[in-house]
Amino acid sequence: MLDRSGRAALPRVLLACVLLLAATACGGGTSGAAPGRTASAAGAGAWAGWRPAVGTSWQWQLSGPLDTRVDAAVYDVDGFTTSTAQVAALHAEGRKVVCYISVGAYEDFRPDRQRFPAVLLGGSDGWPGERWLDIRRLDLLEPIIAARFAMCRSKGFDGVEPDNVDGYANATGFPLTAADQLAFNRMVARLAHQRGLAVALKNDLDQVPQLVGDFDFAVDEQCAEYQECDELVPFIAAGKAVLEAEYNLPRPAFCGAARRLRFSAMLKHLSLDAWRQAC
Repeated sequence: MLDRSGRAALPRVLLACVLLLAATACGGGTSGAAPGRTASAAGAGAWAGWRPAVGTSWQWQLSGPLDTRVDAAVYDVDGFTTSTAQVAALHAEGRKVVCYISVGAYEDFRPDRQRFPAVLLGGSDGWPGERWLDIRRLDLLEPIIAARFAMCRSKGFDGVEPDNVDGYANATGFPLTAADQLAFNRMVARLAHQRGLAVALKNDLDQVPQLVGDFDFAVDEQCAEYQECDELVPFIAAGKAVLEAEYNLPRPAFCGAARRLRFSAMLKHLSLDAWRQAC
């Protein structure tokens, strides 16, 4: 999981029926669909479901035994390895839970790995067992991503963090364009909303102006270290949270700016285990 800079980056009865049929006609794959998004034009309609509040506290854990004792309002955890019971336990403590799912890269350790045809697989994204995907093939990727988001919803998650959504700015092995990325990312947002899930934009800072209307919050790595946090301000201006993680800077080097920008920032290990130091 690498972002565009090559650094580590380790979704009333008749009216509802009409909207559901319209969603099916517009893009297939509606297994697990749920209400939450109002009628929209060009996929940028208002999301009526939950989204994390600006300034909310959060925990991001993708490795190690899940520690549910961290004092944070939002938990962002692995969609495959986190159980329905663990999501329910977090809900019982008043937390909202976000489902981490890779959508732009193949992972050979996931249980649905056989669903990815070889034609989709590109070069390594820098992590063992992971390869970039040809995001131009929406026809092949949509049902796979839809099924993954349906799994998140079936486990009770409130939102999704779709990872690896900036392949066009990396060496993927495919001639991806910015337009390809926008089309793919908007499809990802639509699939999440159709399943009643809030959806985060992960990194992809260059496309924030075009995508802030489609996504409900942002998850960013190292914007302070790379001096690019200002690019995420449109999310705050739209009343949408920015969840920031830094790996290499001491907290005094980024917490002051994060507070001024109203970002939810914390220091994490690169492994994204349970350890954290929030601002």
